[in-house]
Amino acid sequence: MSAPALDSPATATRRPARRIDGALITLLIGAVILWFAPAGMSRYGTYVLSLWLVMSIGVMGLNLTLGYAGQTSLAQAAFMGLGAYTTAILTTKWGVSWYAAFGLSGLFTFCVGILLGFPALRVRHHYLAFVTLAFSTLVWLVLRNEQWLTGGTFGISNIDRPPFFGIKLFGALEFHRFVVAVTLILSLMLWWLVRSPWGRAFTALRENPVRAASLGIDTRAYTLLAFAIGSAYGGFAGSLFAPLVEFIDPSPFTLSQSLFLLLMVVAGGSGYFVGPFVGALLGVVLPEWLRFAGSLYLIIFATIVLALLIICPQGVSGLIERSWAALRRRLGRKAGGAP
Repeated sequence: MSAPALDSPATATRRPARRIDGALITLLIGAVILWFAPAGMSRYGTYVLSLWLVMSIGVMGLNLTLGYAGQTSLAQAAFMGLGAYTTAILTTKWGVSWYAAFGLSGLFTFCVGILLGFPALRVRHHYLAFVTLAFSTLVWLVLRNEQWLTGGTFGISNIDRPPFFGIKLFGALEFHRFVVAVTLILSLMLWWLVRSPWGRAFTALRENPVRAASLGIDTRAYTLLAFAIGSAYGGFAGSLFAPLVEFIDPSPFTLSQSLFLLLMVVAGGSGYFVGPFVGALLGVVLPEWLRFAGSLYLIIFATIVLALLIICPQGVSGLIERSWAALRRRLGRKAGGAP
């Protein structure tokens, strides 16, 4: 029996084949389940599932920056906002197709990530957190105040959903399946990346930057690349978010939302491949399940997250991995006849 697909970079090099196969199988099975999951659900329930996947893409990018490269970013919501507004402006005002706008949003946020990270990473790594903090506030102010471009507090409405091979994706179920397909493609790209030599370099510089540098790894270049790719995933998430909600304004892209995305990374398991999905599930779906508690649901949600982080600072994925390892040891002792 293979281990669960909770592929942390610290353990991936010890058992690569088993971990890689488990992660890929988990990803594919999850995509199949999510493809059929909304059957019989309400429109709102389907929307929540789609929103979970969109947020998972953004958290995947932040997990690459924090969990694999060891850098703290406080601007992931800002990159999502750049991606969402780029897509909304290109599709509603300039008539660009969503697919082209999706690619341009990722390219734009990738370039902004390089421009933003280059001066910060040349000094010390914690300067990136300070720079992204200021950048997040700047982006929100631009989105809110530059009404001629972004619509200001009135936002941008009538954002069309993209067609897929001539099929109009106006329905909640159709667009959800489109989101599943896009999420799967982006996840497979990241799955390949973190297991490539680049991914191993990311892990090395996170675990021991001095040793990584002694092995000939350009730590600044790889850290900058991880941050830029993570920023691009934020842009991709925003590009999907815009047609999902069909209306955007600056409120979902504040600094507090960036902190919430950071919490999703930590709660799901920083550095674990499925951690972003688990963390986004806690951040998006769990509050919906707690709506029955009325005004107390936010307090209950915060208590659950705090208890989780106290019990297992490595997040849900780390807790599952530890439980699985303990179960395997117990089964091994029983098979060996040990008392």
